[in-house]
Amino acid sequence: MWLWALLPVCLALFGTVGIWTVFAVAVTNGSVNLTEGVPYISECGTYTPQSCLFSQICNICSLLALWVVLIRFQQVKDFGNHGKANIASIVLGFISSAGISVLGNFQQSVLKSVHLLGALLAFFLGLAYFWVQLYLTYRAQPSKDRCYVGPVRATCCILCTITVILMAVFHNIGYPSAAAMCEWILVMLFFCLFGLFAAEFRHIDCHQLTVQKEALENDHRPSTILVNTSVTNTPT
Repeated sequence: MWLWALLPVCLALFGTVGIWTVFAVAVTNGSVNLTEGVPYISECGTYTPQSCLFSQICNICSLLALWVVLIRFQQVKDFGNHGKANIASIVLGFISSAGISVLGNFQQSVLKSVHLLGALLAFFLGLAYFWVQLYLTYRAQPSKDRCYVGPVRATCCILCTITVILMAVFHNIGYPSAAAMCEWILVMLFFCLFGLFAAEFRHIDCHQLTVQKEALENDHRPSTILVNTSVTNTPT
């Protein structure tokens, strides 16, 4: 079942192609003017028709990210790590993934405060999520991929942190183009971090759903369906 490794790869590729497509459409129809500076990603997705495309891309990325977060949580749990770090990771991952959908559906030209809230959740809590994942990389059961996954993940997390700080500084001192460039770099690094989960997901044996129905002959009430999700990992 190494095909599960394609899930984070698809998220990274789809998100990257998607936002650059939105940028290309915005430049083509004149919604943004590159001679005035580098636009923020949200500026490119503010006006129609690219706003509709931007919303759909964010919604799909949010769904894929939720899926990745859930599978990674179960994978670490199956390794025997039921600590607070793993619980914190799924909470941060779910909230940041929801933030992606919020910033995509509430354009800054319509509801700027809600859009900024979504960006805050997606970027800052998303960064916290990946730092927790870096910790879990060395906390979870040893893997032969750790020798390169750990350093690459650490490098991306450090670059993301530096980029977030620079983005905030440039925005506050009045250099929007520099801040926008930092935002583009940050999002690309986020997609790289998501794609890196492919190294861990390729060790997943199965992802099994078991449905159990109560016997109707013992109870005339509607049956209850229980769904049990489990992820089994191959030894490394």
